[in-house]
Amino acid sequence: MPKDTSIKSVLIIGSGPIVIGQACEFDYSGTQASRSLREEGIEVTLINSNPATIMTDSVTADYIYLLPLTVDSIEKILQERQIDCVLPTMGGQTALNLCKEAAEIGIWDKYNVRVIGVDLEVIETTENREAFRKYCIDLGLSVAPSIIANSMLEGKDAAQKIGFPLVIRPSYTLGGSGGGFCHKPEEFEKALAHGLKSSPVHEVLIEKAVLGWKEFELELLRDANDNVVIICTVENLDPMGVHTGDSITVAPAMTLPDTAYQEMRNQAIKLLRGLGNFSGGCNVQFALDPKTENLIVIEINPRVSRSSALASKATGYPIAKIAAKLAIGYHLDELKNQITKTTSAYFEPALDYVIVKIPRWNFSKFPGCDTTLGLQMKAVGEVMGIGRNFSEALQKACQSLEDNKIGLGADGGSSGNTEQLLASLEHPSWDRIFKIREAIDLGVPLSTIHKLTQIDNWFLMQIQDLSKLDKEIKKYTLDTIPVDVLKLAKNKGYSDAQLAYLLGRIDEDLVYEKRKALGIQRVYKMVDTCAAEFEAHTPYFYSTFE
Repeated sequence: MPKDTSIKSVLIIGSGPIVIGQACEFDYSGTQASRSLREEGIEVTLINSNPATIMTDSVTADYIYLLPLTVDSIEKILQERQIDCVLPTMGGQTALNLCKEAAEIGIWDKYNVRVIGVDLEVIETTENREAFRKYCIDLGLSVAPSIIANSMLEGKDAAQKIGFPLVIRPSYTLGGSGGGFCHKPEEFEKALAHGLKSSPVHEVLIEKAVLGWKEFELELLRDANDNVVIICTVENLDPMGVHTGDSITVAPAMTLPDTAYQEMRNQAIKLLRGLGNFSGGCNVQFALDPKTENLIVIEINPRVSRSSALASKATGYPIAKIAAKLAIGYHLDELKNQITKTTSAYFEPALDYVIVKIPRWNFSKFPGCDTTLGLQMKAVGEVMGIGRNFSEALQKACQSLEDNKIGLGADGGSSGNTEQLLASLEHPSWDRIFKIREAIDLGVPLSTIHKLTQIDNWFLMQIQDLSKLDKEIKKYTLDTIPVDVLKLAKNKGYSDAQLAYLLGRIDEDLVYEKRKALGIQRVYKMVDTCAAEFEAHTPYFYSTFE
């Protein structure tokens, strides 16, 4: 069906201050949504307490309120403006929680405002840990053994029944806030108290920890006609035990067997179609036992998310823009000329390249903080590399971290202390990918690295190939290096600075001049969303050596 013509004005709730776990990706989403709705002639009012965002620029929305994200602020806006609907799915967890709070005290009913994009019942089902667990079980899907606790006594009883190791997941929190792992009983009481305090409803899910299982994330869109498309499948390089926001992630999934992928698709679609009145973007997280391929559902976010912003950039499919159109009644197959200009929005992107996201941390600004990575997200941003293969994308991402890295290795950063290295591999930290590379350079077997990190051997072998290529390059000087070796290095994402280091610590300009003379130059490829299957008119480009 076409858009709901009764909707004349929409209130978009922003995400407020930039905090760990919820940052500028929601500025991107809110801005896209506002533009998308205004294209349809709808008046957009926006509330956000953070003036340092694009969404609060005067050209983004018709009316902008720089107010605290509270129910009182919402009521003030509704008194001043004639609002038909509220769209709470573009402002992260903050917007969802505020929408639910306003509904509970009757604000939306009082001013005759409809919630669009998501039902209030859906927020309750997906954000309340016990309700979500029951929802999955009713659909016949597997979840980790778990028990809800609302007090210290209930929590201790649950821990005795389930057994260690455990994971504590507070309800209605963001970025894993307040959550954590408990490997021993003596750690449990403190962690439980912290989890209960972090939850706005004083509730935690105590769950059997599936440490070492592989983690995958699916980005989906659903319309009011139950059409579902899967925009992107993202694989976490780190296994379960590291928050997805703190993990290096790869798209498309590199090590996911097709049988498991098809099952994952089926389960994600089943989860989404069971959510009642839901139209928009959503992401589902799964854990996969690498030995048996058994799947369990971890969680579902009924909104655009941090991952949605990454998936939009990775595929060229504007998730927030399309989600806003779906919220006002459009169906996916009705949305023409929005993406490639030659297809409707009812198609799934195809990638002929690899995306690698590496989180960025600012631990230097927080002296004395625990830099170990776990269930609670600590990253403050991310970088993304695009390449024709995993190695190239990984090296590009490493070069983008603004920490003086010229790639993955080949920069003289090795400490040479194997004992310290092995200890750091067992306890995830921000620089674990560089520690893995260093361990491989020092001759630590891949089996040992895999045992300590639980990272899939395929990824470790890719890093080992880079280590071998380093050794090959070191055999030559700039004058003697064969053309095919230089071409291979550039295909694998080596920067000129890396090559200059390996070829005797020469000036990188000399490497540039040499490869230029040999005709080894950048070419530009499209992120066209459809792997060149159709002609695309809205792509962006990335450079590579092919």
